[in-house]
Amino acid sequence: MRLDKFICHHTGISRAEAKRVLRQGMVTFDEQVVKDPGFKVSNDMEIELNGQILGAVKPRYFMLNKMANTLCSTLDEEYPSVLSDMDLPHTKGLHIAGRLDVDTTGLVLITDDGQWSHQITSPKKACMKRYRAWLAEPLVADAEHQFTKGVQLHNELELTKPAILERITDTEVLLSISEGKYHQVKRMFAAVDNKVIQLHREQIGAICLDPELSEGEWRELTDQEIESVWSK
Repeated sequence: MRLDKFICHHTGISRAEAKRVLRQGMVTFDEQVVKDPGFKVSNDMEIELNGQILGAVKPRYFMLNKMANTLCSTLDEEYPSVLSDMDLPHTKGLHIAGRLDVDTTGLVLITDDGQWSHQITSPKKACMKRYRAWLAEPLVADAEHQFTKGVQLHNELELTKPAILERITDTEVLLSISEGKYHQVKRMFAAVDNKVIQLHREQIGAICLDPELSEGEWRELTDQEIESVWSK
């Protein structure tokens, strides 16, 4: 990781401020002042800022049980950001790997590892996500077959990719999809003349929402969960 980015990551200051403290000789490695913003930092290095050792380069990975009426955003806007209630020393550099609508609850993954999140969000990776949906009307009899073939969304030229629909009751279902089109789950049920009244994400790839997490609670991912994104 570049030294200026490393400083930003551990202090929350801007890239411009990081370069300023470098110019002022406030950063040292192995008791030597380092002023080059592009200096490469690895996990076995001890970088000091004003005599204080900064942490390791190791990226951060979290799961959050998202509440309704919160935004998958790093900034508070009309609704509070999902990061608002996370008691972290700094959130600069963190982003959401797979966003949810403001009224949708459930599993959200948060990281500052761009390559890792790309494995989840890139359409080419076809990462499976499972949702639990509650519907306004009883599900039509052949819905499972229609979803397996793909459904025609409004204003879309191609059918959705095959999806797995499991009927819990006629108005409660599990849906697994490998795409992330705008409002896709809601639009898929609209295509079979129904309406989603509540939506909850339970799984992304091999990572399942921890049942011990209440709404709004979060925890760090385990090494196994982190690695599962690469091994899928």
